[in-house]
Parts: sequence; C-alpha cells; structure tokens
Amino acid sequence: MMRPKVIGLIGGMSWESSAEYYRIINRAARERLGGVHSARSLMWSVDFGEIERLQHAGEWAALEAEMVVAARRLEAGGADVVVICTNTMHRMADAVAAAVSIPLLHIADPTAAAVKAAGLSRIGLLGTVFTMEQDFYKGRLAARHGLEVLVPDAEDRRVIHDVIYRELVAGVVRDESRAAYRAVIARLAERGAEAVILGCTEIMLLIGPADSALPLFDTTALHALAAVDFSLGGVDAAGNSFDKPIS
Repeated sequence: MMRPKVIGLIGGMSWESSAEYYRIINRAARERLGGVHSARSLMWSVDFGEIERLQHAGEWAALEAEMVVAARRLEAGGADVVVICTNTMHRMADAVAAAVSIPLLHIADPTAAAVKAAGLSRIGLLGTVFTMEQDFYKGRLAARHGLEVLVPDAEDRRVIHDVIYRELVAGVVRDESRAAYRAVIARLAERGAEAVILGCTEIMLLIGPADSALPLFDTTALHALAAVDFSLGGVDAAGNSFDKPIS
C-alpha cells in the first residue's frame, strides 16, 4: 500500500470546527484503510481571538500574512497539501497557494463538485458576512463551477453572521438560533434556491438535514473528505489529479 500523504491543516478558526475536521478525517481514514489506521496529518492552530479581531477591523493584509506563515510552517513540517479549515479565510487562498510549493485544496471546489453531482445549479449560501458579501467565494463558485449563488437579504445575513461569531465559535448551540436559520433557509427556498451550502465550518454544529426542506451541503465534511482523498491517492471529487496543483 502506498504510504498516505500528510494533510496539513490550518486550524483554530474556530477550534470547534477544526475538531470536526480532525474527527472526520481520521474516521474516514480508518474506514478506508481498516483496522486502527488513522490519517497522517499536521495542524497549525491559530488564536481565533486575534483572527476575529483582525477580520472585523478589515485587516486582511495582516490575516494573509498569518495564513502564509501557517502554510509555510506546515510545508516545513512535512505536509503534502494545505487545507485551510475555514471558509472565510479562503479570501487569501491564492496568496497562500503561491507562498508554498505544495498544493492547496480549496474548500469551494469539493463543495461545488458535490452540488453539480446532485444535478443542482442554483444554490443558497450561508456563512459569515465576509463570505456571503465578498466575491472570493461566490465568484469561484460561479466562474469556475458555473453555479448561480443566492445569498440572504441584509437582515438575514446579519443574523447568520452574529450567530456564528457570538455563539457557534464558542461552542454555544441555541434552539432559537436554529429556528432563525431554518427561517432564512425557507426564504432562500422561496426565492428559488435548490439547495443550501453551509459556507461556514461551524454551521454544521447547529443545522442538519432535519432542519431544511432543501438539500444541505456541509463544507466541513466535504473539505475534510477531499483531504482524505488526496492523502490516499487518486483524484478528488472535482476530478483533479493529485499529480498537479489543485488550488
């Protein structure tokens, strides 16, 4: 058996979702390899308190520098691929990919592949306001994958964002917030969304299939499983060969 490649994880944004990445990756590796196998991985975990402060201050250059340092540390430690364990910080994915010689596995790509495999093209997107309003994520889904992306209206975007930063990143799960998310999803369905991307890695802590009449695409699970595909060889969900860059 080919020795699995090392997955390099940039985590801590927040550690609540990073823990899910670790669990999903190792469970999938054990299922695929059998016995008591687990994944070969490294994680560089940042202090989310500092990351959150810089995000809301709009200090994206400082955040980019933080992500570049993290990716270089992983490469120096022996990682074969970089996985940024958050949707929002893919805002600087291109800079991170350019800073290292190993590939970066972009979270939007396995997500879009799963959406298209289901025969869907018009999708709602939930996430932080940065992910929902800026073009780095929506633009990749549209330009590279041909998806039509709907985002909630301004008030719903505020609700989604506030629940993420005030509750989910701290591991707080409230029934009232689940009800609010359900209502936002219902409004996206009324506007013609065929499915919803959970475009923040903490949302899966709050929302599951029972909470939505629309199919849900959990970016945390899809990204983590794509990392396992890379580690164990072959191609990813988008059909990319791991003999070439996948950023």
